[in-house]
Amino acid sequence: MCTATAILMLDIAVVNTALPSIGEDLDTGIGGLQWVVDTYTLALAAVVLTAGSLADRFGRRRVFASGLVVFTVASGACAAADSIELLHAARAVQGLGAALLFATSLALLADAFPDERQRTAALAAYGATIGASFAIGPAVGGVLTTALGWRWVFLVNIPIGVAALAVTLRQVRESRDPRAPRVDVPGLLSLTSGLFLLVFGLLRGNEDGWGSGVIVAALAGAAALLVAFVVIEARSTHPMLPLALLRSRAFTGAQLTAFAISGSFFAIYLYCSIYLQNVLGLSAIEAGLVFVPSTLVMVVVSGATAQLSQRVHPGVLVSGGLLLVAAGMAMLTVAQVDSSWVVLLPGITVALIGTGLFNPSVSAVALNSVPAEQSGLAAGINDTFRQAGIAIGVAGLGALIPTGDLLRGGSAGDYVNGMHTALLAGAVLAASGAIAGALLIRRRDAEELSTPANVAFDAD
Repeated sequence: MCTATAILMLDIAVVNTALPSIGEDLDTGIGGLQWVVDTYTLALAAVVLTAGSLADRFGRRRVFASGLVVFTVASGACAAADSIELLHAARAVQGLGAALLFATSLALLADAFPDERQRTAALAAYGATIGASFAIGPAVGGVLTTALGWRWVFLVNIPIGVAALAVTLRQVRESRDPRAPRVDVPGLLSLTSGLFLLVFGLLRGNEDGWGSGVIVAALAGAAALLVAFVVIEARSTHPMLPLALLRSRAFTGAQLTAFAISGSFFAIYLYCSIYLQNVLGLSAIEAGLVFVPSTLVMVVVSGATAQLSQRVHPGVLVSGGLLLVAAGMAMLTVAQVDSSWVVLLPGITVALIGTGLFNPSVSAVALNSVPAEQSGLAAGINDTFRQAGIAIGVAGLGALIPTGDLLRGGSAGDYVNGMHTALLAGAVLAASGAIAGALLIRRRDAEELSTPANVAFDAD
């Protein structure tokens, strides 16, 4: 599970470092590069809930193995793309494969480790994998891009995917939910369309004008479709997102905080990578190595969280981690056009310490606050909020950066000023998530977290 999750997170992070090279080779600007990230995360966010339902119904191991096949084949298609449009299409298919993997990985871990203490340790390793993969991804992407070319950030997935598939078929046992609901097609269509229009409007707003008919229609359509999604889920006999789950304050808190960290810190990586390479003039490998020292600290913190969670309530770790993320993002605003990359280290380190506290804790809350047999659905919901956060964050934070395209001769000063605004907006989002976590994942809910069967849920 950790190996497969590693290539999923690496595929987001390594691509961030390779984006300037992709833009130069495929002749596209920042807008085209934003879609390289968002086609992947949008497909993942929109489909992962349905994938969770399919996994619960047809078998989590089977769906996980299918996801590995789709993701690996799509990685080869990404490497072979000779235009930005083909790369976008291949990335969308990659996102579909990733949705199958994300929707099942936590559920398979929960089945493999029924003992609470063992599960806590497994989730700590899983959380450390997510954080470490995302953090070291820029360094890996830099090495591959500098030494072999950007296509290798996708080709490297193929042998890892094949190896993970072989281990899955030999070692992972099958599990399923005998009461799994049917696929919610209206919910899937309304969520997918709503998220696409929202991201489209945010990405194109600067270029087309926020008052233009196309942007107003896109944002209005997104609002209508996302409201329709909530109405559909409330009335459906087999919803992809059962609203009854949100009666659990802890479960709701886990989703809001997951969205907050993804829409803030994880989304800003794209713009930090462009800053390091196209403003400071670092090579791809140099830009990637900037994140390595802080990553080592984060890995240690993630590993220690398994022991810390035995003594500290998970809500404290989740909210405390997000506060550190907010502080770290605010500290990154010291970056200037003529800065040294060294000035970024304190902010990155503080944010990654917060990530190390956050990831294992929020996964534990998301799983432990629902019935064990619904772990696949719970994992899918949590991943939907994570990936939707990245997609919306990339678009929303990018909207705060001036329309002058840095990759095509735009002003470096304007880009840096816009990045400062985006960093502060991300810090506010992370801090707001910390407050939501503190209010919803409270100490008095400890009994709820240890007795998930009490959560109201109707699978029928």
